[in-house]
Amino acid sequence: QVQLVESGGGSVQAGGSLRLSCAVSGYIYSGACMGWFRQAPGKKREGVAAACTGGGSTYYADSVKGRFTISQDNAKNTVSLQMNSLKPEDTAMYYCAAGTDGGRLWSLTSYYNYWGRGTQVTVSS
Repeated sequence: QVQLVESGGGSVQAGGSLRLSCAVSGYIYSGACMGWFRQAPGKKREGVAAACTGGGSTYYADSVKGRFTISQDNAKNTVSLQMNSLKPEDTAMYYCAAGTDGGRLWSLTSYYNYWGRGTQVTVSS
């Protein structure tokens, strides 16, 4: 059974950085995509970034391009999200997810079968 456990959340001031990690256990096929999503109170869950090993593709939401970087360490079975230049609007619960490559539709939650419990990120102004 696949399990995803996020860590690295916390509270920072605007302009600061955080690095989120997702520890993956269980079998995930080689072509799977790993994604990061976030959900703020009262808002829908939205895709932040995804990395698909099979096709070597990475995807980012426009709101985080140039500030966030997703990376995978297959040897350690982890997926990380480096977040720089954080803004108050980045405040949300961040979730790690595993699924299939949706291409330009990568941010649809329906492409992801497995989800972590989330880690909270709070950015103060």
